[in-house]
Amino acid sequence: MSLPAFLETADATTLPLHVLQREQFADWSAQQPAALRAWLQAQGFSAAPGSLALLPGEDGIAGAVIGIGDAVDPLSYGHAPTGLPSGTSWRAEGSLSAEARSALQLGWGLGAYRFDRYKTPTRAPARLLLEAPDRQAAALLAACLRVRDLVNTPTEHMGPAELEAVVRQIGQAHGAQVEVFTGDALLEHNFPAIHAVGRASHRAPRLIALRWGADDAPRVSLVGKGVCFDTGGLDIKPADGMRNMKKDMGGAAHAIALAELIMRQQLPVRLTLLVPAVENAIGPDAFRPGEVIATRTGVSVEIDNTDAEGRVILGDALAYAGEGKPEVLLDFATLTGAARIALGPELPVLFSNDDTLANAWLEAGERTRDPLWRLPLWRPYLRYLTSTVADLANAGSRMAGAVTAALYLERFVPAGTPWAHLDVYAWNDSDRPGRPAGGEAMALRAAFAMLKARYAA
Repeated sequence: MSLPAFLETADATTLPLHVLQREQFADWSAQQPAALRAWLQAQGFSAAPGSLALLPGEDGIAGAVIGIGDAVDPLSYGHAPTGLPSGTSWRAEGSLSAEARSALQLGWGLGAYRFDRYKTPTRAPARLLLEAPDRQAAALLAACLRVRDLVNTPTEHMGPAELEAVVRQIGQAHGAQVEVFTGDALLEHNFPAIHAVGRASHRAPRLIALRWGADDAPRVSLVGKGVCFDTGGLDIKPADGMRNMKKDMGGAAHAIALAELIMRQQLPVRLTLLVPAVENAIGPDAFRPGEVIATRTGVSVEIDNTDAEGRVILGDALAYAGEGKPEVLLDFATLTGAARIALGPELPVLFSNDDTLANAWLEAGERTRDPLWRLPLWRPYLRYLTSTVADLANAGSRMAGAVTAALYLERFVPAGTPWAHLDVYAWNDSDRPGRPAGGEAMALRAAFAMLKARYAA
């Protein structure tokens, strides 16, 4: 796997980059020439996290020093590639541990990323010299950037067919099998809920299935919500709510990137990836509030709100995934605004029917500095999904919206299947070091670390 242009393995003109935590600064400074100490003091530099100072030399820049916080948090280094002069190349100095050097490699890549498919780049990031690149860090970076690219791409170039093409390309690269049920074939193969949500669009709905690995390996299934654009349907969103709905396939982006990462790192599992891909459009055949739709399991669903469509398509996909009897079933979805209200944009919400699985993902999040937080599957709140004409309603109350959405999904997970659901924002609202505005991977590195700890030989 090749490294991005802002990470390189050879350069004759690299400059030294001193990486310091605040508590290391006094000792390091004491070893520097008096003129350099005065230079840094004049700038008020103390190696505070997120800070940076260039060091002068006789012929210009002699080096730089950056301040970091947690040395194994990749985001601690995110300010460097755009804070340092454009086009310069750097080599890290100091006593960084192997884990910290891996975090530096990943954080540099996250900080250097810009989505420039439609825009002429105005500034090249600084480059980092890697004497011994960490292969896993490179794979994690590629997965995170895959999520960002997929989410950032406008719907005109990332509809259901284009999402299918991405999965096919990844599958071909790793020797996986890909099967797709499109349009009316969804009805023929008993995916009626996916068809109902996507039938109004001129871009046919589909279920994308990728399978990889030895048949006798432990079975891991990933499901990702692939609503490539969400108008809200007939319960149409206001303009500000619809503005960024190209990102409503962020769950699919996470599941696709995680599947690619599993295959690239050769985890010994039997992998199934399922992406129900639709546009929630408005048209003559749009599904309507008050309709009762069929689902793969036979559970009838009354549509209370057409803007609660993600859970509807996921129900069919989760049921299908469960038929394969996986040891682990994970789903990713940009599912509810309620989750954002509860925990904000940076902290994905985890729900699970299995404490061991949930705790392993939470622990991996702490270990990889890729956090998530668990909320309860409070089953008494199923009363908010009561229908008088069907087995279940897809919505019905503003109370505990993230919880009721997860409870809806659980109804379609076969009993006894260890399952975890991540309600993820998949987006940065503004530019911050290491987190450029736009699509974002969240708890993805943690998910892989959890699976690797469980299955790696």
